[in-house]
Amino acid sequence: MRYAQQPVFWMNQHDRPIIMNHSVMQPPPPPLTFPDFRKKRRKDGICTFLVIIFLLVLLALAGVGLGTYKIIQLQKELEGFREVELSVWLIFFILYFAGLEQHPEKKEGRLAAHVTVYFYFTGKESKNLPLTWEDQIGNVFTAGIQYKNKGLIVNKTGLHFLYSSIYFRGKECPKQELTHIVYKKSLRYPAEIKLMENKEDHNCIPHVVWGRHSYLGAVFNLSSSDVLYVNVSNVNLVGFDETKTFFGLYRL
Repeated sequence: MRYAQQPVFWMNQHDRPIIMNHSVMQPPPPPLTFPDFRKKRRKDGICTFLVIIFLLVLLALAGVGLGTYKIIQLQKELEGFREVELSVWLIFFILYFAGLEQHPEKKEGRLAAHVTVYFYFTGKESKNLPLTWEDQIGNVFTAGIQYKNKGLIVNKTGLHFLYSSIYFRGKECPKQELTHIVYKKSLRYPAEIKLMENKEDHNCIPHVVWGRHSYLGAVFNLSSSDVLYVNVSNVNLVGFDETKTFFGLYRL
């Protein structure tokens, strides 16, 4: 490629202009290159997304762990409440019977009864129900409330505290639930009326002695001539300990 020569003028004869020729001329510098910010933003977006996913997964795991911990704590508190409830009732009975001993002159006027375990086994469970109780020997009494035909007969209408304790024990694992029921028969209703019930599945090791305690207690408005009974799922599993198996009530 040839460059057309153009006339050049200068004012000083000693300063001659530089004439550009092929040997002196250089190609223009290459254009400036800029970094691709789109790729960088894409990489930054992926990293941010992964960080967010990681934080969400971590938060979910923390929530599951916290929920599991709370459930375990609630189970422990529930077991503690059950133990405290049983202890409160035991203390209440101790104070109550202590009051009876301190005021024997009032014992005749107090409407109350406490009977303990006493069974006759015939080999057939149906003939042993409702449970038979001992009302003459041991730590028992009937004051204003009669015990007759396996039941406690209410003498006067009003609020009564009714309680029953059954201690199950055995060597063989039971094939059915351990059931503990307190019910009444009333002159006003022909059918039995269930007042309290406890059912529990019992897991045990065969041929190893096991024991399980069931306690029921509550306040009921009972009428005169109501008869109260106790049933269990299997009388052969009831323990013969009067401190663990008993039945009674008293008028408030």
